[in-house]
Amino acid sequence: MDEKTLLRREIKRLKGLQTEGDCLRKSATVWEKIEAMPRFERIASALLYWSISGELHTHDFIRRWSRDKTIILPVVDGDRLRLVQFEGEQSLRRNAAMNLYEPLGNDFSSPQSIELAIVPGIAFDRLNHRMGRGRGYYDRLLPRLHTYNIGVCFDFQMFNSIPFGEYDVPMNEVVVG
Repeated sequence: MDEKTLLRREIKRLKGLQTEGDCLRKSATVWEKIEAMPRFERIASALLYWSISGELHTHDFIRRWSRDKTIILPVVDGDRLRLVQFEGEQSLRRNAAMNLYEPLGNDFSSPQSIELAIVPGIAFDRLNHRMGRGRGYYDRLLPRLHTYNIGVCFDFQMFNSIPFGEYDVPMNEVVVG
């Protein structure tokens, strides 16, 4: 079994030990740090993700900021991510195959205008490397966007070093809760 597979299993185990209260508290810490960034104050648009169980909770952050900023969410389409503007929870549909919620609607018309990408991951390291779920969705998407990329994670997902390959896109920074 390779190193990435072992690390993914360990993170899954650690996520299972975390209570819902821990998840919400640590998530709130991350969002407070991001909201305090001058970069975040200046942006008009951001790519986020609608979190699933075990991930850093994004729902409240998206609800709060979608009134003032254009929030874009990914939609899995084959081996790529399409981008759709968040228009409220009523516009989300469940993607049973991926076990997540995605927005309904047309592709966002100006992806080059997205200024900031807030990206989940399985693990991150001190050099801002990111390890995802293994399908390369964000690694294919982010180079096309030219965004400032912020990885977000729980403290147990941050390591001194993680395995990474030539196609893995590093983050500009990582915010830990």
